[in-house]
Amino acid sequence: MADRTLQQILNQLKSNPSLPYSEASSLLSKAKIALLQLKAVTPTPNTSSAHLAVARDVYEAGALFSIRARDPAAFTRYVSQLQPFYELAASALPPNHAERNKVTGLYLLYLLTESDYAQFHSELEALGTRDVGGVETENDRFLGYPIKLERWLMEGSYDRVWKAMKSREVPSEEYGVFTDILTSQIRSEIASSSERAYPSLPLSSTKSLLFLDSEGAVVDFARERGWVIRDGQIYFPSTSGAPGEDGAETGTEQEFSQMVIQNTLGYARELETIV
Repeated sequence: MADRTLQQILNQLKSNPSLPYSEASSLLSKAKIALLQLKAVTPTPNTSSAHLAVARDVYEAGALFSIRARDPAAFTRYVSQLQPFYELAASALPPNHAERNKVTGLYLLYLLTESDYAQFHSELEALGTRDVGGVETENDRFLGYPIKLERWLMEGSYDRVWKAMKSREVPSEEYGVFTDILTSQIRSEIASSSERAYPSLPLSSTKSLLFLDSEGAVVDFARERGWVIRDGQIYFPSTSGAPGEDGAETGTEQEFSQMVIQNTLGYARELETIV
C-alpha cells in the first residue's frame, strides 16, 4: 500500500512542476509518512534498492519544489536528507546523475549566495570522489555553472558573472531563482570597488556599471551607500590614513579595483549597444 502511495505521489510531483507549493508540501508530507512505514526514511543495510531509489526521488522532488518556492530552509533540509543516499555505492543505489547533479549544483549556488565559501569548497572536495556521470565536474552543465561563477567572483570578473546569469548558460529555471540574490551581492561588490578605485564617477556611468534601469534607481542606491550626488557626478566617501593602513587601499589593490570597474563597465556598455 505504501509503495503504491509513494509512486502515485511521485508521479503527481514530477508531472506538475508548477504545482502550488502548499499542495506540493502536502504531498511530500504524505510521501514521508509512507517512507516511514517502509522504514526507508534513511538508508540502512536492510533497505531494498527500490525503496532507496523512491526515497531519494522524494527528497529530490522536495528540494526542487522548495527552491522554486524560494524556501531555502526547506531546501537545505532536503539536501541534508539526500546526502546519505548520495554517498551510497552504485551497487546499493544506481545513481540518477542528472537529478543528483542538478540538486548539488543548486546547493553550491545557494552556498555562493550565502557567501559560505568554506562549505562551498568542502562540497567540491566531496565531488572529487564522486562519479558525476562520466564527465569532468566542471564540464557538467549543472555543476560547472556555480563552479565558474565562484571562480569569477573570486577574480573580481563580475562582467563574466553578469554574462553567465543573463545568457543561456543558466542550466534551468531553478538556477534563475538565485539571480536576484547574486545581482544584489555583485552590485554591492562593484560599489565597494568603485569607492576604493575612484573619488567620483559620472552618474550615467554608474547606472551602466551597476546594471540599474534608471538614473533614479542610481540616486536611490547612492543614498543607501551614503554617496553624494552633485552636478551629474557621484562622489564617494574618501578614505583616511596612509596607504595600506587603517583599511586604506594599497596601490595594487586600487589597480585591481580599477580593473574590476573597467571590465564591468565595458561589458555594460556592450550590452547597451546590443539592446
